[in-house]
Amino acid sequence: MSNPAQTTTEGTLAEIVSHAKEYGFVFPSSEIYDGLAAVYDYGPNGVELKNNLKQLWWKAMTQLNQNVVGIDAAIFMHPLTWKASGHVDGFSDPMIDNLDSKKRYRADVLLEEKAAEYEKNGEIARAETLLAEMGRLLTIEDLAGVKQLIIDEKILCPISKTGNWTDVRQFNLMFSTQVGAVAEGSSQIYLRPETAQGIFVNFLNVQKSARQQVPFGIAQIGKAFRNEIVARQFIFRMREFEQMEMQFFVRPGTEGEWYQHWKETRRRWHEALGLPAAKLRFHDHDKLAHYAKAAVDIEYEFPFGFKEIEGIHSRSDFDLTQHQALSRKKQNYFDNDINPETGKPYGNYVPFVVETSVGADRLFLATLCQAFQEETITEGEGEEQKTKTRKLLRLHPAVAPVKAAIFPLVKKDGLPEKANEIYQALRHDFRVIVEEKDAIGKRYTRQDLIGTPFCIAVDHQTLEDNTVTVRHRDSREQTRMPISELHGYIGHAVSFSRIFEQL
Repeated sequence: MSNPAQTTTEGTLAEIVSHAKEYGFVFPSSEIYDGLAAVYDYGPNGVELKNNLKQLWWKAMTQLNQNVVGIDAAIFMHPLTWKASGHVDGFSDPMIDNLDSKKRYRADVLLEEKAAEYEKNGEIARAETLLAEMGRLLTIEDLAGVKQLIIDEKILCPISKTGNWTDVRQFNLMFSTQVGAVAEGSSQIYLRPETAQGIFVNFLNVQKSARQQVPFGIAQIGKAFRNEIVARQFIFRMREFEQMEMQFFVRPGTEGEWYQHWKETRRRWHEALGLPAAKLRFHDHDKLAHYAKAAVDIEYEFPFGFKEIEGIHSRSDFDLTQHQALSRKKQNYFDNDINPETGKPYGNYVPFVVETSVGADRLFLATLCQAFQEETITEGEGEEQKTKTRKLLRLHPAVAPVKAAIFPLVKKDGLPEKANEIYQALRHDFRVIVEEKDAIGKRYTRQDLIGTPFCIAVDHQTLEDNTVTVRHRDSREQTRMPISELHGYIGHAVSFSRIFEQL
């Protein structure tokens, strides 16, 4: 009989990166050619985990809400789209170089890291003052003031250890390419830096075809591309990444209540997934876009500090109005609901928008960081009792890459055949695997390391009475049950309903 775990510790980022590669979650892209900076590939277990997280988000949006529908817009869009959205003229990060190390940094990131250092030392007020001043300077685009703030804070290059900085200048993050058969006759287009604009330009198409009435939302999951100045911290900041966004169109004047609604709804979703409340926090933006009414980040405490995993923004009618002006196509919605103040329909207006935008890769990393644990356990009884450590991924069963692993105790006596029978009975509904190699203890360890919630041991008794032993990943407890009950037992544990019922 296994004893409960005594102590549990979480992993460092270096441990998590190493684990992710070794166990098939994330690999450096084109590694045989020494990789490509800030680009990663998802391995066999990583793609399953990421797909499960995306499906969970998609169903939470489009299945739990009657007034949210989905689209899948193209990555390439007409270049005027990015003119209207402001990306051509204003999608930039403040860049600064160190003259001694020749390394380039984002000026705002240097200041944010300094503020995080103050916060870690308990100097909360000093951190808040620094962030507020940075936000003020960036809002008025005082780049000289941003450089002076870096100097005043005595921020040094981590490579050269000097403060020999260039001036701060803006760096546009969009990747551009050409469309057309020959370069001379081609025109410049962009890889989209966000997925939201594909939703905005399809607002009326979706509203009419899906027969939606305001308020309603449009959800989308898709790739976006940004030529990040500083791309680091593993998959937290990449040049090619995936977003899960929902734009919620509302009647002007109601955006405040919908902003609060989605702010609270989205935080509850992260908690239901297994990110603890103590490791989540809201961070209101110090610097608001000129069109924004409010903006907040949901931050998770990674091993490298609190960082954004999702943003909720009240965007007013800026996006639809901009597209209306440049395309000269009306983006009006006619609201038949009666305005109690006038006794007449609200009539024509351009809806306001409340946005929720979560990074699929950042959510993946947060989930992996939270799940990766090392615990001290005791096994055996009396003189046979031993203390050891085990590592595991304590993933929610609903998002675990493999739901169950089936272990024939030996490779003979008909046990492999019986294991395959169980596999055939479960494989249509769950991702299950059969493992025959190594001692059963080693097989349990391997499955713990990839987060498999259940291991099913097939032994000689199975051939007699059609029962198996189910071993639970977190508690290491073992339950004997009939094979006929496995489907329902696993199905209940891994259903998205276990997460949705907490919302």
